[in-house]
Amino acid sequence: MNERFQPDGRSNRERMLAGDQYIADDPELVRDGNHAAKLIAAFNATNGDDKLVQDRILRELFGSVGEGTVIRPPLRCDYGYQTHIGARTFANWGLICLDVGKIEIGDDVQIGPNVQLLTATHPIEPLSRQAKWEGSQPIIIGDNVWLGGGVIVCPGVTIGNNTVVGAGAVVTRDLPANVVAVGNPARILRTIEG
Repeated sequence: MNERFQPDGRSNRERMLAGDQYIADDPELVRDGNHAAKLIAAFNATNGDDKLVQDRILRELFGSVGEGTVIRPPLRCDYGYQTHIGARTFANWGLICLDVGKIEIGDDVQIGPNVQLLTATHPIEPLSRQAKWEGSQPIIIGDNVWLGGGVIVCPGVTIGNNTVVGAGAVVTRDLPANVVAVGNPARILRTIEG
C-alpha cells in the first residue's frame, strides 16, 4: 500500500496537502523534505549579521512570510511550504514546525525558545501505524499571540488573537481570544482586558 498513487488516484503529496491520510516515505515527499532540509541547514548556519540571507532563505522555505518577521536559528520543519507566517512576528531559538499539515501564524506573534507546533497525527490502530499511514490537523495562531518558552501546540488547535500561553504549556484544545492559559494540558487562567 506504499505506492505513489493511492486507490483514489491522488498522490501521497496531494493527500497530505488536503489533510487526508498519506504515506510519508513517498519519493515525492522525501524529495520535498530533503529540499527543506538543505534550506534549513543553510539557515541554521547563519549568524546574527546575516539578516538578508536569513530572510531570503525563509522566503524560499516557507509558504509565506510577512514583512519584518524574524526567526532566530536553529529552526526545524518538515516541508516549510505548509507554514505561513504573518508580519512582524518574532520566533526565538529552537522553533519546531512539524508542518505536514498547514500552520498559520498571524501578525505580531511572539514565540519563545523551543516552541513546538505539531500538526502530525498517527492512527490509533496498530496495523495502520505499522503500514506507515500518517495524517495531520492544521494549527492556527491568531494575531498578537505570545507563546512562552517550551510551549507545545498539538494538532488541530486554534489560538485566538491576543492570547498568552505560559511557558511549558501543552495546548491540546482551542483557546479563545484574549485569555492567559497555562499548564499541561493548558487551561485558561484569566481573561485579558483591553
